Amino acid sequence: MYQAIPVATTFGIQAPPKMTTEGFADANHPRIPVRKEGYVFRKDHLRDVLAYLSKPAGDGLYITGPTGSGKTSLVTQVAARLNWPVHAVTCHGRLELSDLIGQFTLVGGNMQFVHGPLAESVRDGYLLILNEIDLMDPSELAGLNDIIEGNPLVIPQNGGEVIRPHPKFRVIATGNSAGSGDRVGLYQGVLQQNLAFLDRFRLIEIGYPEPDLEDSVLAKAVPGMPQVIREKMIRVANEVRKLFVGTDDAPGAISLTMSTRGLLRWAALTVSFKGAPNALEYALERALTLRAEPEQRTAIHRIAADVFGDDWKTSP
Repeated sequence: MYQAIPVATTFGIQAPPKMTTEGFADANHPRIPVRKEGYVFRKDHLRDVLAYLSKPAGDGLYITGPTGSGKTSLVTQVAARLNWPVHAVTCHGRLELSDLIGQFTLVGGNMQFVHGPLAESVRDGYLLILNEIDLMDPSELAGLNDIIEGNPLVIPQNGGEVIRPHPKFRVIATGNSAGSGDRVGLYQGVLQQNLAFLDRFRLIEIGYPEPDLEDSVLAKAVPGMPQVIREKMIRVANEVRKLFVGTDDAPGAISLTMSTRGLLRWAALTVSFKGAPNALEYALERALTLRAEPEQRTAIHRIAADVFGDDWKTSP
């Protein structure tokens, strides 16, 4: 059963009071993602996702953007509020279409065909989220072409079983590239995807949040942290991101970035280690820079020291 869900109050954005979107009435399905109450939606991205979920018109949805920019969390938090069950799969170079469809497995001493995430999603009307889709072999992904367009899923391995798509079945892909390969050379394993496959998707590009939005997220996550410290953390994060992303004329200068997830980790650890001689630096190491090359670690810490000024206390 479905129900009309008010957009403004459900997603915490400005919208006409009578504007609704359709969701599921059952709020107890085990595959509904966990709802994060403090999540802040960006209105433009939310509009695009809701428009796709409402009328896919034979398309999939491809969400591209740098690591940690919130591609997957956008979809899962929308689904959590619409009570929409989700099957999320992290793709990799060895993942095959048959893994998504299903396979015979020994169950109770007998061989039995067990439907995979694709078959279950097609049958039951789940959102199938294919994370890091640009890591998967394009020849395997081509097998999804007809299914995305709304054609039945045929499973020859299971006696030619035919599954007709549930009206709420959707395919959403995420990737650090837009399917054309890694132009900056920072994402290992990214593959150029088949043009015919990509043509079946509409696209959304998600960058890192604007400082005001990120500050509101930080304020909710670490309410005791002074605003001036939050703002300086965000400035550091954006300087690191600039070095990571680079420009159209030059590739990124460092091989890691500070995502919103990493920024939240840094803030939370700073509060946890507030008794350390330099809690900001101590937490930054554990949140990010201990996995950086020594030169890059030094560069990031220098950025932080410059941004924080007197607030950046040197450890003995």
